[in-house]
Amino acid sequence: MTQDPYVSLKQEMIEKCRLLEKIGYFIGTWGNVSVRIPEGFLVTPSRVQYAVIEPRDFVTVSLGGTRLAGHCWPSSETEIHRAVLNKKSDVGAIIHSHSPYATAVSCLHQSIPVFVEDMAQIIGGEVRCTRYIPAGQHKEIAAEVGNTIGEENAVLLANHGVLCCGRDLEEGLVASQILEKAALMMLAAGGAGKMFPIPEDLVKSERYRFLYKYGTAHDAP
Repeated sequence: MTQDPYVSLKQEMIEKCRLLEKIGYFIGTWGNVSVRIPEGFLVTPSRVQYAVIEPRDFVTVSLGGTRLAGHCWPSSETEIHRAVLNKKSDVGAIIHSHSPYATAVSCLHQSIPVFVEDMAQIIGGEVRCTRYIPAGQHKEIAAEVGNTIGEENAVLLANHGVLCCGRDLEEGLVASQILEKAALMMLAAGGAGKMFPIPEDLVKSERYRFLYKYGTAHDAP
């Protein structure tokens, strides 16, 4: 019997899914994760509870959309993951969640501007909101997400949820947490007056610093 070369990666995906469920970003089977691999990407299965999910339940899908391996049906939102992975070659992992505060902003059909430093570094830009696309129109939702997301590592899905990504799964999780915090801050401060975003040139310099200097001698005092 051939050993699964991605079993440890799938175990990490399970851990992240269970954590996301614990902190309220996933409820039931609403929420999904993908990770890029040479064959395409691994994605969580459809209608499998995260309390009982096993490595063998994950599905391998090509970037062209062909199911390559797995006995389960892939997440119904696989097309969203595929669209972003095809558009953004630097993305290694994606988390699509229904975190409460970011989803609340998506129901306002508003963007989340970059107004805190960690958002500039991890997200890398203003997080825009898609148009509303009804549930079940998977290709239409994927196209809308692909058209809306840019260099930034997140996008709001109107009246639906949020998608965050990173170079790996850990960075995708941090991006999800930072965006949720930013959404909470935005909603909390909304009645107190105008918010002042970080200027775009400084957002880009902070993002560059995080990607290429942070934690190295080049970033020393």
